[in-house]
Amino acid sequence: MAALKLVFMGTADLSCASLQKLAGNPDFQVLAVVTQPDKPKGRELKLTASPVKVLAEKLRLTVLQPLKARDDQFIGQLRALKPDLLVVVAYGQILPQALLDAPPHGCLNVHTSLLPKYRGAAPIQRAIADGNPETGVTIMKMDAGLDTGPILSLRRTPILPTDDSQILHDRLAQLGADLLVETIPGYVSGMIQPQPQPTEGSTYAAKIRKEDGKIDWNQPAGKIWNRLRAFTPWPGGFTFLQVEPKPQLLKIWKAEPVDKNGRSGDVLAADKTGIIVGCGQGSLRITELQREGGKRLTAEQFLAGFPLKSGARLG
Repeated sequence: MAALKLVFMGTADLSCASLQKLAGNPDFQVLAVVTQPDKPKGRELKLTASPVKVLAEKLRLTVLQPLKARDDQFIGQLRALKPDLLVVVAYGQILPQALLDAPPHGCLNVHTSLLPKYRGAAPIQRAIADGNPETGVTIMKMDAGLDTGPILSLRRTPILPTDDSQILHDRLAQLGADLLVETIPGYVSGMIQPQPQPTEGSTYAAKIRKEDGKIDWNQPAGKIWNRLRAFTPWPGGFTFLQVEPKPQLLKIWKAEPVDKNGRSGDVLAADKTGIIVGCGQGSLRITELQREGGKRLTAEQFLAGFPLKSGARLG
């Protein structure tokens, strides 16, 4: 049986596991990889390739970088390749219907939630922040809506206490890649039929903003802990130590809820086991943190150079 000809569209780190899996499987022929144009990064604004472009070049695959996916010239270029299927993973643009209709088998997408829950830009972070016990990946056939297409397959995974958004991201990326290569043959043969998404239970996972990382100590400790894990590594959980002449920014890397009560934002205790801060309900023990411009330190290392006493204020 001839290899299935496909075009892969992706940009972010999340996309790389799926591209690697498809490119390494003899049942698939990757005709081209479509990714976003190189973007200026860093202080020198040096043009930087996307993670997918870096991987595609390493795999010696043809790379296309249209400014807009809806560009007529690009759509014509893609049609000329005559792919059987389009696969999209974290590409970063809404695709026009003309592109979705170009291949005979349409376009499949790997989405990192159990649809219809957490449609949108940040399903991984929102699932952790909301305290969900599990999440997963969905393979869906794309339509013109935002993550509204019919479902081909789902795979679940628990959200562990040790998970932050980076750890869960990496697990879901691999889970999605595995499920994708398992699903495509059944879909193309007609054995797997797309099923409409349930009408109930849909939620939207809004894009993460930098200010989402600011800690509100009036919230329960468990909720703050979930948000810290959700927003690690970006934008990071942060707060301000109320000192003169001006408050100091502290980034919180690791913490855990503890059963101790005290005024919200007050440092209740500080020793080598951690810095305990009162919350709206319970407390949080900070075990890794970082001062603005400083290094990431354990609580013990931090306190050795910057002692804190009970009654110090965060907020």
